[in-house]
Amino acid sequence: MKISNITKSVLGCTLFLFLTMQGVHGNDFPLFPPIGNLPPVAIPPNNPQTAAKVELGRKLYFDPRLSGNNWISCATCHNPVLGFTDGLPRMLGGPASKEGGRNSPTIINSAYNELQFWDGRAATLEEQALGPIQNPNEMFETLDNVVKKLSGIPGYVKAFKEVFGTGVTADGIAKAIAAFERTIVFANSPFDKYTLGDEHAMSESAKRGMNLFNNKAECIKCHNGPNFTDNKFHNIGVPADGPLKEDLGRYNVTKVETDKGAFKTSTLRNITETGPYMHNGFFPTLFEVVQFYNGGGGRSENKSSLIHGLNLTGQEAADLIEFMKALTGELVQIKYDNAPLTFTTLPRDF
Repeated sequence: MKISNITKSVLGCTLFLFLTMQGVHGNDFPLFPPIGNLPPVAIPPNNPQTAAKVELGRKLYFDPRLSGNNWISCATCHNPVLGFTDGLPRMLGGPASKEGGRNSPTIINSAYNELQFWDGRAATLEEQALGPIQNPNEMFETLDNVVKKLSGIPGYVKAFKEVFGTGVTADGIAKAIAAFERTIVFANSPFDKYTLGDEHAMSESAKRGMNLFNNKAECIKCHNGPNFTDNKFHNIGVPADGPLKEDLGRYNVTKVETDKGAFKTSTLRNITETGPYMHNGFFPTLFEVVQFYNGGGGRSENKSSLIHGLNLTGQEAADLIEFMKALTGELVQIKYDNAPLTFTTLPRDF
């Protein structure tokens, strides 16, 4: 297939911009995947997207009848009006609404995650979708009982038959919710517009912040690639907070000593909407997060070698935050109605 000279020029300019953003010149080569625009979402072959499946997943996502007390839905902890989080330092769940040990991570752009949850214990969105339903400290329900409840609702029976050709099943629930979550893609941020050639899309402060991000502040070492995450796990020394006196993080999954206290690098896209921050919600603001990194992180015997003091000035810290603000985009694949945290009534068929 022949590529036109114009196409070659566009591709060349795009690559040059990516490399420049990382401070790469001459014979240098980027050490980390460049930040840039998001690629299309990869859809697993065993769960193709259809409009009907996404709509079924949307209904399930907002339905509190997936929980043991018919009060907690996926949207309770991952609410669209709160950046698809719950706005709390740590989630509330279980029959007594007790505080959990971890922050509710956003599902924004979770379709790009290589592993799900803070500790990466779920390999796919399908697997992730069923986890909270069965967790006694979250939705405290059984899959068998959820299937039984939904099988008694004509609207769900009809929808599952149309989408999967079967009755209500746990596998179908997982696939439908995952299909819906793959549509929660946020892009078209000032940063995205800037990388596509709009020089005025970002403020001068944000532009300085981007340079710091890729160089002096060293954010690029972990928050790299189009979704601003390396999809890896790091111990940065976040202090313990909440009911858990110790959280071993990734180690609970792998049993590898070097994974003790390590948690997944979260995306920075729409980061201004998803606080509080860190796996336990320890920091309420981005300013506090930047100061934490600037001081070399926290104390931990297993702290990552990537974490050290940065010596950022007050202005540099402010510029870095302005760049992170420029990562706030908009939902680009579907439109949705803002949903309340709970539902007092539901349509009879759904």
